[in-house]
Amino acid sequence: MSWLNYHHLLYFWTVARAGSIAKAGEELHLAQPTISSQLKLLEESLGHKLFERQGRKLVLTDVGRTVMRYADEIFRLGNELKNVVAGLPPGQQLRLNVGILDVIPKLVAEQLLKPALEAGPSLRIICREGPLPQLLASLALHELDVVLADAPSSEPVSVRSFNHLLGKCGVSFFAADSLRHLKKDFPRSLDGAPMLLPSDESSVRRSLDLWFERQGLRPLIAGDFDDSALLQAFGQSGHGVFAMPSVIEAQMEREYNCSVIGRTDEIETCFYAITVERRLRHPAVVAIAEAARSQIFSV
Repeated sequence: MSWLNYHHLLYFWTVARAGSIAKAGEELHLAQPTISSQLKLLEESLGHKLFERQGRKLVLTDVGRTVMRYADEIFRLGNELKNVVAGLPPGQQLRLNVGILDVIPKLVAEQLLKPALEAGPSLRIICREGPLPQLLASLALHELDVVLADAPSSEPVSVRSFNHLLGKCGVSFFAADSLRHLKKDFPRSLDGAPMLLPSDESSVRRSLDLWFERQGLRPLIAGDFDDSALLQAFGQSGHGVFAMPSVIEAQMEREYNCSVIGRTDEIETCFYAITVERRLRHPAVVAIAEAARSQIFSV
């Protein structure tokens, strides 16, 4: 995957605002040929012309206007991040109060939060775990900046909330060594097999139940769990097959004593950032959303 060069984007943004390469060169203290060559590289990386010449003027193309809107937002957020950090008293950390739905696997939560920690050393994350109604109540009271959930908010709260889709993926089925034989003839092998499932209230449980029904499968439910970590611990010990988002498949096999016995894209696990604002503004939440959409999931 090729990453966007933000220096090139800055040169484009400056030219678009200044109206000419000459004026942009004065503002950036760069020679005109340097800016021209960087603009060309940006256009090549995007695969589109961003400017067209009308007489002596440079005019944005349709694609150029779209890129300009994104550039405005990117550099606005950059300035906002600088102002937020600069406004902190000396020695004080920027805080991010996160509510995490208890059925979200811990490895998924860690992947989602990691970009926020990497965005700057002055960030302190405070995590609270619980059921969605409790977390949304805290969000409404502004005790939380964001709630990470596996379903959009539809709970009645006193403050309106907004759902921001971070990404979605299929489901992989895992088992300890003692149940690895179930890999043969998957998914028929799940019929009558011991199964560890999330609680009835979770969205993934409802999706799993529907999938079992469509496949004509009747697994033996060996356990229902509110907490994903407890479910995973029982699964590692060989008490049953368990399902996890496919996005953490490699980590599960590498770090835990379990193997993939099958997978399906017919069951879709979705992840949301729920906030009280229509547009994400907290710089750490912005970092989480951007990394989730560009690196972790395929939206």
